[in-house]
Amino acid sequence: MLNAQIFEEITAKLSAVTESGPAKDIEKNVRALLTQGFSKLDLVTREEFDIQSQVLARAREQLTALEARVAELEAQRDTAAK
Repeated sequence: MLNAQIFEEITAKLSAVTESGPAKDIEKNVRALLTQGFSKLDLVTREEFDIQSQVLARAREQLTALEARVAELEAQRDTAAK
């Protein structure tokens, strides 16, 4: 029966071959092409997206509070007009 050490050795050897072989060069070139292509698009980073999501959430909270305040003021106006 094969033990775990043999699998670890095979994995280590495959990783070494992959890192030093043409596959690594191809990966590097594909990454460079994708990075170049993405830089031409109008994309935002995850950090920028998260910040804008937080800003939007705060704006929604403020809008909800303002809507409630306007409804309260309208109710007071209607009561005073009667």
